[in-house]
Amino acid sequence: MRRRGVWTWILAGLLASSAWGAPPPRLSIIIDDMGQNLVQDRRVLALKAPVALAIMPDTPYGADLAREAHRAERTVILHLPMDPAGGPYAWHPELSAQERLNRLEKALSTVPYVSGVNNHEGSRMTADRPAMTQLMAILQDRHLFFLDSRTSAATVAAAEAQKAALASLSRDVFLDNVNEPEAIAAQLREAVRLARQQGTAVLIGHPRPATLDVLTRELPKLMAEGVEVIDIEQMIALRGNQAMAAHGKQGLYR
Repeated sequence: MRRRGVWTWILAGLLASSAWGAPPPRLSIIIDDMGQNLVQDRRVLALKAPVALAIMPDTPYGADLAREAHRAERTVILHLPMDPAGGPYAWHPELSAQERLNRLEKALSTVPYVSGVNNHEGSRMTADRPAMTQLMAILQDRHLFFLDSRTSAATVAAAEAQKAALASLSRDVFLDNVNEPEAIAAQLREAVRLARQQGTAVLIGHPRPATLDVLTRELPKLMAEGVEVIDIEQMIALRGNQAMAAHGKQGLYR
């Protein structure tokens, strides 16, 4: 069964809001760096929430994991390496536009059922406006969304996506920059606080034991308290490509 499209989510959100008043705080969670350890990766699929999987290109288990995620109706994202990340698929500012396109096409060919792209590292690359303009045009043509991981305050990726009217999002909270259970739980609480303040929050984490332990333990509690964990495509629809206050002003990305 195919997942509901973005416009279906928009209609569902409008109906829910009109029927019940103000919506509950909503989170979307993306787990990066997937495809390298199938045991850990399957723990993400076991979470009782629609967590999205950002799969690295040409990893040992990436293609199989993407197929399993698709069967489980989870969103699959290509986790595209960007400078300073290296490797045969990585985007770098000094590459030609044609070489960047070639690398993206090859990366996409290694991960089936991709609905969107987000950057792996990329603090240098996402600050390169011509390259980000190129990327958003390619993704628009292929009907893929973009998630700006915001690995640098200098990123222009989300701004270029917005200019291109590309379905897109920006990350609000990193769960596990500090790989300790207490710190991860604190970041999860911060995401909930932010979602209560602005309505939604987008979280990125990694398939580490501590992260997955915290999510396995805490997500059922949060949902019992009325916090909703929603699919990333529903989050795109709810935000409508508008920047949150931390990312821009009056809905426009900086």
